[in-house]
Amino acid sequence: MNHKSIVSGLNVRLLKAALGNSGFWGSFIVVIAILIALLAPQLSPNDPEALDTSIRFMPPSAEHWLGTDHMGRDVMSRLLWGARPSLKIGVGAVIIGLPLGIIVGLLSGFYRNTLIETVLMRTMEVLAAIPLLIWAIALIGLLGVKPIEVGPFLISNQFKIILVLGLLYVPGLSRIVYAVASGEVVSDYVAARRLQGVSDINLMISDILPNCMSPLIVMGTLFVANGVLTEAALSFLGIGVQLPQASWGGMLSEARRSLFTGEWWLLVFPGLAITISVTGYNLAGDALRDILDPRSVVGQRRVS
Repeated sequence: MNHKSIVSGLNVRLLKAALGNSGFWGSFIVVIAILIALLAPQLSPNDPEALDTSIRFMPPSAEHWLGTDHMGRDVMSRLLWGARPSLKIGVGAVIIGLPLGIIVGLLSGFYRNTLIETVLMRTMEVLAAIPLLIWAIALIGLLGVKPIEVGPFLISNQFKIILVLGLLYVPGLSRIVYAVASGEVVSDYVAARRLQGVSDINLMISDILPNCMSPLIVMGTLFVANGVLTEAALSFLGIGVQLPQASWGGMLSEARRSLFTGEWWLLVFPGLAITISVTGYNLAGDALRDILDPRSVVGQRRVS
């Protein structure tokens, strides 16, 4: 298999993933979600926290496209602003969890069958045995929803959620790196590099880590979706993003009282926002998996 065949096969896979159904729509949704979060101040027709009880429970109309809530706040404005904490928490948690997961996975895989592997991986397995949402509820409940002062710094509740989710992502990410690293460390090229006198740290960073990046990119995308969903769940329970700041989960929590009173727009629009954004990240992750899977290129070469 020559270089041109590999590049040609990869280009075909990229085109199919970008234009073919799920890959295109997933990428489109992710881009739109990011733009909405970044441009919320410019796109919002009203102040998301402005109260006007004279127009409470107004259904969707020309003046308020998605209606108003029980305090007269514009639902569309709150929906747009609610994209910000979802994106911030989803991406921030991955940024924190990724380097920690890489370190734990590389050390465990490189020093397989040693005390290092036993301690690190057994710890990860114990943490992964309990559902992430249960851990998040317990830890956020323990820390409380009020900002915490640490010296001159004030840690907001949002940052606490990012930190907790980032730490809870470590078991899943580390096991991915461990699976790749434990296979690579016994390969011939690693043995040859050892004979050349290359240090362990250089072997891990320059030779083994690049082979772990493809599955990590895919899982990182999927974990962003998980972060959006977890933030919505925590906010729904009242321990996530705190009022009056807008969040999709918080909007659903406030709309519970409207479930049987006919104000359908208070439930439908935040629910759709969560569903569409999470679906978009998952579809984008699946497309990335197809693009970055080397077997896809080989399969394309055989077909051609």
